[in-house]
Amino acid sequence: MYFPEQLPKKKILKALLPAFIFTGIVLLSIVFFTPDFKNDYSFTLYSSDGKLLGASAARDGQWRFPQNTSLPLKYKEALLSYEDKNFYFHFGIDPLSVFRAVKENTVKGKIVSGASTITMQTARLSEKNSLRTFKQKLKESFLSLFLELSYSKENILNLYSSHAPYGGNVVGLEAASWRYFGRSPDDLTWAEAACLAVLPNQPSLVRPGKGSEILKQKRDNLLYNLFLQKKIDEETYVLSLAEPVPDKPKALPQKAYQYLEFSKTQSSNQKNISSLDASLQEIVFEIADHHFKRNLLSGVYNTAVLILDTETGKTLAYIGNTGLQSANAKNEHVDMIYARRSSGSLLKPFLFAAMLDAGMILPDQLLIDIPTKIAGYTPQNSNYRYSGAIPARKALSYSLNIPFIRALREFTVPAFLDILKRSGFTTFNRSADDYGLPLILGGGEITLYEITNTYRKMMLRAQNKLDEKFPFSSAASRITMDVLTEGNRPEEEAVWQLYAENQKIAWKTGTSYGNKDAWTIGITPKYSVGVWCGNASGEGRPEITSTKLAAPILFEIFNILPKSEWPEQELKDFEFIKTCADSGYPAGEFCNGTRDVLKPRESHCQGTCPYCKIISLSPDGKFQVKANDINELPKIEKRFVLPAAAEYFYKQGHPEYRPLPQWLPKSTASNKGEFEILFPEDGTSVYIPTELDGSLGALVAEAAHKNPEAVIYWDLDGEYLGSTKTYHQMKIQAVRGRHELTLTDNRGNTRKRIFYVLNEN
Repeated sequence: MYFPEQLPKKKILKALLPAFIFTGIVLLSIVFFTPDFKNDYSFTLYSSDGKLLGASAARDGQWRFPQNTSLPLKYKEALLSYEDKNFYFHFGIDPLSVFRAVKENTVKGKIVSGASTITMQTARLSEKNSLRTFKQKLKESFLSLFLELSYSKENILNLYSSHAPYGGNVVGLEAASWRYFGRSPDDLTWAEAACLAVLPNQPSLVRPGKGSEILKQKRDNLLYNLFLQKKIDEETYVLSLAEPVPDKPKALPQKAYQYLEFSKTQSSNQKNISSLDASLQEIVFEIADHHFKRNLLSGVYNTAVLILDTETGKTLAYIGNTGLQSANAKNEHVDMIYARRSSGSLLKPFLFAAMLDAGMILPDQLLIDIPTKIAGYTPQNSNYRYSGAIPARKALSYSLNIPFIRALREFTVPAFLDILKRSGFTTFNRSADDYGLPLILGGGEITLYEITNTYRKMMLRAQNKLDEKFPFSSAASRITMDVLTEGNRPEEEAVWQLYAENQKIAWKTGTSYGNKDAWTIGITPKYSVGVWCGNASGEGRPEITSTKLAAPILFEIFNILPKSEWPEQELKDFEFIKTCADSGYPAGEFCNGTRDVLKPRESHCQGTCPYCKIISLSPDGKFQVKANDINELPKIEKRFVLPAAAEYFYKQGHPEYRPLPQWLPKSTASNKGEFEILFPEDGTSVYIPTELDGSLGALVAEAAHKNPEAVIYWDLDGEYLGSTKTYHQMKIQAVRGRHELTLTDNRGNTRKRIFYVLNEN
């Protein structure tokens, strides 16, 4: 038997030569004749399901979208019927078309018909050469052969449709579809597809808005051919003829302008598929725009809304600002989702959780809420009222300022700053001394993204779903989230209680000092929503409050979001502790009633109830007495007793509270606890401003007495200032330096305070 390897080498080489030549041509075509489409493309942004949300022109001013990866059937059929019926049957050059063109041009005595295939047109587009000379035509013919060897037919169609000119500064099918018809190529009608198929043939002549009659004639001729080829039926043909041609380019979608600009800083790709939900983005855009128009009357111009998927952290909706389509807008291009703004009260839940973990508070433990001045700083509750003492959970739910200022003083600002940074905040870059206690009320700046994302992470930690490091325990996070569901809805949400029964939402409001920022954050297991309202310029307005502006938007958004079930509590992260029924502190031996409360398992509570004590009363209970004050056995009771200042305000809202009776007039008791100096605190430094007329100003010292009939006598550095009754306040003028304030009541009880004045001499 004779085997091939026995053939002479020359014959083998001769037999393989054609294959070598063909392979060489293919390789050369790939290496040297790859079409050159080194263009700048438009930056495009799409939703998670592929819908266009926005785009910006390429650097050369052209609307040129990134290359298509597929073509819709209607456009493909129209294009092939108009440009190249034999596209799938030639290798870049169509002999039949060449013969037809030569014949027609010879008969007419001039060039009236070309023989360019789609492949040849693609080659010409890659050359960026508009010359129609014989030499250029020959070059395009060779290039088209190499294109056919290097690319599939579908790839060639995609290359052509992505780079064909469509008039003006519109390049490519997708840009043309959006600019002329306001929708994706996949949604084009037959008439629209036919219109775009004929446009590149003469883009300078056939231009929407200028050559409408010529464009319509060419389109209708193509539709007729499609009808003859049975690509469309008679009804479609008739209806398509009735459709108008575009008269001018349309604006591209602008429902996510700020997210588009933000994405440019994050991605080098021209085509960006985002996590945004197109329908949700559209609805939230309309909600924000509606409120923008209403707020204009109040001089409030800017609103931002962010919606995150709670479980994944993906951005589902992103309204960086409002007013893009309004002539009355101001600073509408500023992305307020990443703008640094005062936090208002939004940091309070994090201090609450941190103190739960540290064992410094329990959920129902009373926090003091009385007029407070600390080193010249005088915080106020937003309602300008005081409760005396209030459970920690209610202080958070009602967003009271004074209890949290006092709590932060106990927790310390450096420790809280560390917690915030470990939570994920990057905007707190000043020192603890620089922030001071006002940090908890908005003395620091945050961004809408970071605050919403941190609340989101706390919800995940509450469900034991957060893997990353987070400075709060699962139990503290869960208690905090539960407390945040207890807040009162804004007035605009008239049926909020009924709504709350349908879906629990952990939510928190915040209004910055000077009414410059209105915030509301709302969290469910599915969605984390952040809303900011105000002026990007920083201008404050009385109307800029969270309950008036931001909260109504939040609940309107949650009304259109799918409901989610509040998670079950996992008891493995908690343990029960017996607490005082009156104070919420760990129960002590003198507490009358107790209740079992859940606390974080790893927290260690500090001390027992300081407000419950044993007291001695006269047998009729009318007076406090010492054992040696009477000849009878005293009546012994366990009583819940608040300090004088707290009691004064507490009993106004708690008629069930029983103040201690007065001491027996002849008692020898020292009456400790009868009254307190509220301000100045011991050792504090204060600054007394100078009046407008240049005279020395005054600080207002305050005291509280349990006996409403008591008289207090005021003395500064040995100099008598005067007396007060019922309301104990005294204006004090003092020069720079150390001072001693002495108060004495009409029973001889004395209180002293040392303070320092920092005025310049």
